[in-house]
Amino acid sequence: MRTLTRYIGRDVLFSTLAVFAALLSLFAFFDLVNELSDVGKGGYTISAAMIFVALHLPSRVYELFPVAALIGTLFGLAQLVANSEYTVMRASGASLWQVGWAVVRVGVPLAALTFLAGEFVAPPAERLAQTIRVAAKGETTRVFAQQFSSGFWFRQDRMFVNIRTVMADLSIAGIRIYEFDDAMRLTAARSAEAGRFVEEGRWELTDVKSTQIAGDVATATSAPTWIWHTVLRPSLLTVYQVAPERLELATLWDNIRVLGAGGAAKTSRFEIAFWNKIFYPFAVLAMMIVALPFAHFQRRQGGVGFRIFTGTMLGLAFFLIGRLFSSLGVLNDWPPLVSAVAPLMVFTSVAIGMLLWIERR
Repeated sequence: MRTLTRYIGRDVLFSTLAVFAALLSLFAFFDLVNELSDVGKGGYTISAAMIFVALHLPSRVYELFPVAALIGTLFGLAQLVANSEYTVMRASGASLWQVGWAVVRVGVPLAALTFLAGEFVAPPAERLAQTIRVAAKGETTRVFAQQFSSGFWFRQDRMFVNIRTVMADLSIAGIRIYEFDDAMRLTAARSAEAGRFVEEGRWELTDVKSTQIAGDVATATSAPTWIWHTVLRPSLLTVYQVAPERLELATLWDNIRVLGAGGAAKTSRFEIAFWNKIFYPFAVLAMMIVALPFAHFQRRQGGVGFRIFTGTMLGLAFFLIGRLFSSLGVLNDWPPLVSAVAPLMVFTSVAIGMLLWIERR
């Protein structure tokens, strides 16, 4: 059985890697075509576009591995069925669960690779790609997207902070700080034109205007610079460069902890992204399990092309349903863990149910 396990695993692994290489090349080509429309703007050359696409590849690796695992497993098993090897294996006593274990053994290192790519390679590469793209186009002061029309809000103890804009270099502009006492009476209001990170816990704000309120007396002052002590770090602002789904777990956790302190901000998107990062690598194993029932199709029920088409549709459905649940979870305040895990559990449950039905026939 060990020889059989290695044989099945080798075929599935080679098929998965071949499909993955094809998908990665295809998406890289699409990304490059998409970037060509910006070539010529400022100093954005074709070389800069190619560097951007290359740095974007780790994110594609993370996204495409589950789909590649599904199509590759389908293709590998289809070849075994087409050559009657699968029939001989089953007739020789190989159970469906033994075949499944041979496939899952291949999926474990692929799932680990998916996690490593998504956690340690894709986030810094994505940030660097965006920085290079902005710098090459000459938009060094480009403002990244804001959470609300009024800017970015967060709360620290009895201090409420509003940051109007976040620049490409993660400096900030249009800062408003409101401080309250224990009875939630306003005690101070500060505004600053810009700010830059100095060190852990310290930002230097420039052109600062302050108003201190003590009872019925308000005192206004101004200063060219002021050191702001806060838990806010540049890593919490990376959501303006990279989508939460592409951030590392530590950064997502920082956003959840700081922005959600005292209910200061809605963090459901970050929480869903956090749980997705944890469970998404398991999608590689789930997709391989989903592919197993299709090995029992006879050739008259569809050849290799039909199975690859089926795998592509299933992979696309999994991707779209995952995005749908994430969006619905944010809109309807569903439990983040449920929003992240539900599609994976549904696909895995259906696949295991089909395998049990096949085994009992």
